[in-house]
Amino acid sequence: MIFITRRERFSAAHRLFRIEWDDKKNYETFGQCSYPNWHGHNYELFVTVKGDLNRETGFVVNIKKLSAIIKETIIIKVDHKNINIDVDFMKGKLASTENLAIGIWEELEPSINALGIQLHCVKLTETENNFVEYYGK
Repeated sequence: MIFITRRERFSAAHRLFRIEWDDKKNYETFGQCSYPNWHGHNYELFVTVKGDLNRETGFVVNIKKLSAIIKETIIIKVDHKNINIDVDFMKGKLASTENLAIGIWEELEPSINALGIQLHCVKLTETENNFVEYYGK
């Protein structure tokens, strides 16, 4: 079993808040991330897949094909978008980095599986100090 990781980048805005809470409770829970006029991040997305080596190509997967899947499935939907409003797979979800990583996994997994390999990890870096890793259910 070999693991290979592709990094992609995107910029997006979001707001952490619960609509049923007032601004005070949202601020107490989420701090500055609950600012009503949004805030943004320059995210780094690391997608790790695993599989057996193809002896003909020497690859687990053609990395260009993996990159294209990530761009078509995720990056085009999130780059320079508002995660709370514009991203279909985040509708009705709190726009935390944790939920975003899970949503990315759920969007990518069918296309990755179709390549005959498995999705191993989605790592999403929100800031230089904060990142989330999701390994599926």
